[in-house]
Amino acid sequence: MTKNISIVIPAKNECAGLKKILPVIQKLYSDLEVIVVDDGSTDATLQVCKDYNVKVISHPYSKGNGAAIKTGARMSEAEIIVFMDADGQHDPEHILKLLIKIDEGYDMVVGARSPSSQANLGRCIANFIYNKFSGFMVNHKIDDLTSGFRAVKATKFKEFMHLYPNGFSYPSTSTMAFFRSGYSVLYIPIEASKRIGSSHIRLIKDGIRFVLILFKIGTLYSPLKIFFPLSVLCFITGLMHYIYTYLSAGRFTNMSMLLFLTSLLIFLIGLVSEQITMLLYQKLKDK
Repeated sequence: MTKNISIVIPAKNECAGLKKILPVIQKLYSDLEVIVVDDGSTDATLQVCKDYNVKVISHPYSKGNGAAIKTGARMSEAEIIVFMDADGQHDPEHILKLLIKIDEGYDMVVGARSPSSQANLGRCIANFIYNKFSGFMVNHKIDDLTSGFRAVKATKFKEFMHLYPNGFSYPSTSTMAFFRSGYSVLYIPIEASKRIGSSHIRLIKDGIRFVLILFKIGTLYSPLKIFFPLSVLCFITGLMHYIYTYLSAGRFTNMSMLLFLTSLLIFLIGLVSEQITMLLYQKLKDK
């Protein structure tokens, strides 16, 4: 590889996973910069990083996976950044596959996990919905929207830093931002191992987050693709209600009027949101 590269690893209480991946990274990529962002760990994460003599940045308290990613990206001065999890799921040997595709001209290359690599059935179903919905939004096949194993061109990734959330949804946000800006995104298949230790994801909290991410995906890419079908649905419902009440009672009801007005309002909200999104990305492009 002809460009300087950083490997950024966010970690919260992942000393066991780091013990597995750091020696492999140092063996395979001894000339690459490794940055571990310690997100307020209470275990031996910091000590493990010192033992393997890698650059470590510690948050004074846990800020979230996305915040750790942003900290690592800011600290890196490399042209290419590779992000990977610290829990042992991602095989460091796959880093080269990502970098080769970046060298071929792609702006973001993502390691797409196979269905058998998913932590459980619920996670597999959630990711399937994510992928299908986001694929519909961008008119492009998306194999793994939420994968945290990816290589990016640093300058383009940093364009959208203010959009990335501090929580776990930075992969989906960055992916949609790249697609929206016309950057090249590629997915390559990988096999992910079972994570070491317990997951930081919680069912109820992250179930709500799941729904919010779907809406965020839409508003980040093209809000009108969400609002227009909802507007049409309200209009058709109002029209059917009007036909029913006219045939049964011979009158136009307030409910029909409410549904027609709701349809119009949803469409206008979507139209305004679409314009705001276009202005946002145009502003970023002009920087």
